[in-house]
Amino acid sequence: MRLLQEGKLASEIIADDLVEQAQALRAGKVPQAAVPEPEEFAIGTVRLTKHFFEIYGGEAAAHAATLQDEGRRWRAAAGAEVPHAFMRAAHTLASSSRTAGFTAIATLAESVEQWMPFARQTTQAADAELLWSAIERLRAMVDAVLRREPPAAGGEADAMNALIARLKATPPPVEITKQVPAAPAPAGGGREKRVLRDDVDEQLLPIFLEEAEALVPLIGADLRDWKANPADDKVSQSLQRSLHTFKGSARMAGAIRLGELTHLMEDRIEEAIGAGQLSAALFDWLENYMDRLSFDVERMRAGVKQLPEAAAVSAKPTMAAMPAASSAAAAVPPQPRAAEPPLPSAAASLRINADTLDQLINEAGEVAIARSRIEGELRVIKQSLADLGDSIARLRGQTREVEVQADSQMQSRQSVLEERGRDYDPLEFDRYTRLQELTRLMAESLNDIVSIQQGLTRNVGETDAALLQQARTSRSVQEDLMRMRAVPFSNLNERLFRIVRQAARDLDKKAELAVTGAEVELDRSVLERIGAPLDHLLRNALAHGLESPAARTAAGKPESGRVSVTLRQESNEIALIVADDGAGIDLDELQSRAVAKGLVPAGRELSEQERIQLVFASGLSTAESITQLAGRGVGMDVVRSEVSAIGGRVDIATARGQGTTFTLYLPLTLAVTQAVLVRAGQDVFALPSAMVEQVLRLKAEALAELYAAGCAAFQDRTYPLHYFRNLLGLAGAAEAPPYSSVLLVRSGIQRIALHVDELLGNHEIVVKNIGPQLARAPGVSGATVLGDGRIVLIINPVQLAQQGRAAPAPAPEVLKPAAPTIMVVDDSLTVRKVTSRLLEREGYQVTTAKDGVDALEHLKDALPAVMLVDIEMPRMDGFDLTRNVRADPRTRGIPIVIISSRTAEKHRNQAASLGVNRFLGKPYPEAELLQYIAEYVAAGPGGGATSR
Repeated sequence: MRLLQEGKLASEIIADDLVEQAQALRAGKVPQAAVPEPEEFAIGTVRLTKHFFEIYGGEAAAHAATLQDEGRRWRAAAGAEVPHAFMRAAHTLASSSRTAGFTAIATLAESVEQWMPFARQTTQAADAELLWSAIERLRAMVDAVLRREPPAAGGEADAMNALIARLKATPPPVEITKQVPAAPAPAGGGREKRVLRDDVDEQLLPIFLEEAEALVPLIGADLRDWKANPADDKVSQSLQRSLHTFKGSARMAGAIRLGELTHLMEDRIEEAIGAGQLSAALFDWLENYMDRLSFDVERMRAGVKQLPEAAAVSAKPTMAAMPAASSAAAAVPPQPRAAEPPLPSAAASLRINADTLDQLINEAGEVAIARSRIEGELRVIKQSLADLGDSIARLRGQTREVEVQADSQMQSRQSVLEERGRDYDPLEFDRYTRLQELTRLMAESLNDIVSIQQGLTRNVGETDAALLQQARTSRSVQEDLMRMRAVPFSNLNERLFRIVRQAARDLDKKAELAVTGAEVELDRSVLERIGAPLDHLLRNALAHGLESPAARTAAGKPESGRVSVTLRQESNEIALIVADDGAGIDLDELQSRAVAKGLVPAGRELSEQERIQLVFASGLSTAESITQLAGRGVGMDVVRSEVSAIGGRVDIATARGQGTTFTLYLPLTLAVTQAVLVRAGQDVFALPSAMVEQVLRLKAEALAELYAAGCAAFQDRTYPLHYFRNLLGLAGAAEAPPYSSVLLVRSGIQRIALHVDELLGNHEIVVKNIGPQLARAPGVSGATVLGDGRIVLIINPVQLAQQGRAAPAPAPEVLKPAAPTIMVVDDSLTVRKVTSRLLEREGYQVTTAKDGVDALEHLKDALPAVMLVDIEMPRMDGFDLTRNVRADPRTRGIPIVIISSRTAEKHRNQAASLGVNRFLGKPYPEAELLQYIAEYVAAGPGGGATSR
């Protein structure tokens, strides 16, 4: 590679090469074959590949030439601003040289870059000559590298550093032409005010903000660790590295003011470390600037691409000139934008809009709903195939019976012919009649039906397996999408620390914040929704909870209060705990103010939990005066509303003089969750599965005892008993079926026992937005759509119980018996369905059995009020079933009605002898059947008289 000569372009060098080659050819000099260069070689202690050397060499030579050209122009007009190209060349040459391993070149280029803010103060000829010597040395060092020789460093770097230190200590000789509106002069002496302008690159800004999302928490954590242990050099070095990286990224993205703010923090840290003065005032100053840095990043992330331009502070900040937390970045001379780095490869990462991701998650939920509907239909098909199998078995038996009867008739006819003699051949009398032919055809058709049934069964099995695989894939996709939307809670850390510091300054209090479990990940939408409630809880802790330093000292507490934020995952919920060690809530004062405002009737006795709940009352506050932080009485109401809107809940625990703890229970995600479906009356509702601790299956007698006690006891805990229908405000007394379901439900520290009419099982549901109409309805946290299209509300019954809407638990005597159960025993699917629909229309509960054996299995679980029984059934017919029922003392009193097509007198007599109450033929008269059933139900067990 040829050296780039001063003042020549690359095209000119190539032209010179071509001329030299042409002259050599004219002189008869044939160039020798080039010897292949090695792929890797060393320059001093630095090893380089040929490819990297070519890239670095060409770039370094170009930047050195630019520094010479622009430096020569500045040298002719010393004291002027350096141009943008000069700054870009020095910065990029320093970065690329340090990457390549040429430390001497990088150090000298960095000193030239650090000199640039003081270009207008460099007016002496000797200083200008020193800069030119540094540029010449850079060019010579780059030329040496291009010759594959180690670069020789001189003393220019040290001389430049000394020049920079002298210029820093020297006040600027002139004022900037563009002045800024009045800003308070720093106490340490007048300093020049300079205006900064951002030049944000719209393409690089998202990349910078993504990097800042990781760097800002790292800088804040290092700063807190360094403050806790100032002697830890590793932490201070890590902090400086992070600040330097952040500064470079900010400048490249065009956030010049943000980069300069970081630069001032770097300078202050270097000065303090050099002087060995790591005082508390230093860390206060750094925390103040850290607050400004994180606040400005948040503003840029929220869409503020360019911060206000007209703010200015001292270019040389001192401890006496501490800026306000809300002021703009420190002002310095306008600097051109840094060189643009190449955009990241599309194959390495892909940026996707958050709304698009939410839409994908919602569509994945719709896929789950559609799959649930298909699964429901498939279950119906399976049941139909099972019923078809029973019908085929019954038809096979009947066909075989017809064949036997036909053969018997033929044998009888043959005997008659034999008696008449042998004059005629039996075939002439049609021994094989049409009846026998039809029975053979029926048998063949039955075999065809069996083949079709077997094929359908195989197809259903394959469909079931494919659906199961689809369910696994769909769930995996859904979980991956949810993980893409999950973000660590630590993203809020700097915001929380800033809020505590600002509130402490405003209230003249001392406070420390500790965050534990910040690595826990939440759904991005959940994290965004809890930001404002969490801000208020922290301000509330400082305004109402923590005492003044003097009061804490008098109470024997540390002068500085402690506020902690703790996160942990509990099942499919996140517990977010905000606690302070302050004075706690004065419940007596809270109640007296509630009485004064008419929120609580005078003289009413409130439990401790009821008094604590007054914290959430709108318009109620214990603050003595209204300030920016407290006194309006609306904050906690908003906190509970916001948390409830995302399906969460808030619990409070307080101890006078010891502090207060707020526990927020938040869902892991707002898209998919596990829920228990229950029935209340005719309506179906969903309860989050995480709330259900235990399910009790109780007989009517045990349920009546619970209602008598008004509570349920389980594992040394007491659960107040509530009837779900009463909590919802629905009319009707509690049902008392043979077995009832009672759910032991927990929400935070509150527990209740919930009696439901029916437990429908656990389901994975897709949470839907309920809209503004129901968003503030107590106890309603969302809605879902079932596979059959029904819309189901997601309910928090504990919150309903706390709202005071629950009526007292009904006494045992008002428990309404469940509708009488009628058992239909018939091998015909059609008869079972038709009879069941008839009885259900009349308000009866129906249970069915396909034969006597199945009926006896059902009788082990529950006893029906009446049994409707067919005679001819497989495995066990109606007569044998009746014998078994009448022989068991437990079932002897159940009225039995025979419904059969066998209506001969002998069948009626046999039924009566076995103890059958009524005998009806098929088709049965519906009105007569219903009349008999009503009489037997009214008479009670054993009240029906036996009749033919």
